[in-house]
Amino acid sequence: MPREPGGHGPDLRHVVRDPGARPDPELARRHQKLLRLLVRELFQSEKSAELHCAREAYRLGDSVPATALRAVALHAIRVNRELPGIVRASGLPAGTGGSLIGRLFSAVRDRFADRLVDEERSYRGTLLGLRHDVDVVRMVQHVADACGKVELAGWCTHWLDEREPLVAEVERALTWFAQHPAVAIESTRHVRDVVRRPEHSTVERRPRPAAT
Repeated sequence: MPREPGGHGPDLRHVVRDPGARPDPELARRHQKLLRLLVRELFQSEKSAELHCAREAYRLGDSVPATALRAVALHAIRVNRELPGIVRASGLPAGTGGSLIGRLFSAVRDRFADRLVDEERSYRGTLLGLRHDVDVVRMVQHVADACGKVELAGWCTHWLDEREPLVAEVERALTWFAQHPAVAIESTRHVRDVVRRPEHSTVERRPRPAAT
């Protein structure tokens, strides 16, 4: 086998796969198992994205971060409706286990974890979950490509094209907390009362007309 330039190993650029080679059933089995695990995680992370973003946006009122989160929540709602059909069409189980786990984690976070942190930290936690979701879909795409599930890989490409710009907007909205430190340091339990003050709103508030 020819050596790589510099002599550090075989030059794999010149290796041509035999199109007539028989598929490896063990490799196919492992791909299928990995894909099932990833899809279960995808169900979980998408349900969490839907619930966390909606709750966080509700607390943040009509602010810039809330607008960015609502866009992600709406996308996640649509994805959660279509995902079971996409998965079944690819020959994979579309059980409710992942979604139920996502609901459970979201409930635990809402009732316990988020109540112990300030709003800015909670927002960053939600953003971290959204980045994880992107990584999961990328991995599903790679494995689907590797085992020939073209439709599923194409769906992942479409999902990434739609979701990544939305997550980027959530990330950009972090700067809003630097401009509104009173909201950033407030407990998530009381932040809705703080964010509704006029100085934190992005909606133009017109003066009331004078009484006649």
